[in-house]
Amino acid sequence: MTNFKRLESQIAEDQMSQLKQQLQLFKTNLEEFARKYRKDIRQDPLFRTHFQRMCTNIGVDPLASNKGFWAELLGVGDFYYELAIQIIEVCLSTKGRNGGLIELGELKRHLIKMRGSNAGKNNNNSNNNQEISEDDIIRSIKTLKPLGSGFEVLQIGVQKMVRSVPRELNKDQSDILLLAQSRGFVTKDLIRTELGWRMERIDDAIDTLLADGLCWIDEHANPYEYWIPSFFKGFDD
Repeated sequence: MTNFKRLESQIAEDQMSQLKQQLQLFKTNLEEFARKYRKDIRQDPLFRTHFQRMCTNIGVDPLASNKGFWAELLGVGDFYYELAIQIIEVCLSTKGRNGGLIELGELKRHLIKMRGSNAGKNNNNSNNNQEISEDDIIRSIKTLKPLGSGFEVLQIGVQKMVRSVPRELNKDQSDILLLAQSRGFVTKDLIRTELGWRMERIDDAIDTLLADGLCWIDEHANPYEYWIPSFFKGFDD
């Protein structure tokens, strides 16, 4: 029995040693790949997205720190942390209009405009000259999670929305936002017809959306229309 335990232990040690060697080889190859395609990773958003996904699949996170090998090689740490700060600025500046819920595509447009303006003021800041993708924005938002700031990417129907306030949307609120997505607004009659809710439930959900600034009321319409500013198209500051 002792011989079997010794053999089992030896096999386990051999397997662990082989696994460590494979992981080290994988890491070495990944580093060589990163060095070879450094320019593409920094400048091409699509290439950067594929690289990040490849890193995630093998358990390497270049965003874990803005110091060390990956930050020195690629500068991705500084890039994402800087982008995260710009995301905060855009969300704060638009909060009065949308209540802290902004469509991802609109956020990207604001960021591109901001980064273009900043690049013109400070030519030494190369990060502002880099193109960004929606994937970059999502990854930057994840770097804000340890701050407990409430930033989160939500999937509402076919659209991704960025929430920048520390509160959860309940199911009723989410259902109304989903219903409003195609036209930009809802009415209480539409909610009752499509969702089959009683008026008390409709009033409660609508009142909460209005109080939170996620919904605007058009009292000139008959019946009243409840517009979701996050779904406004072509609106610019």
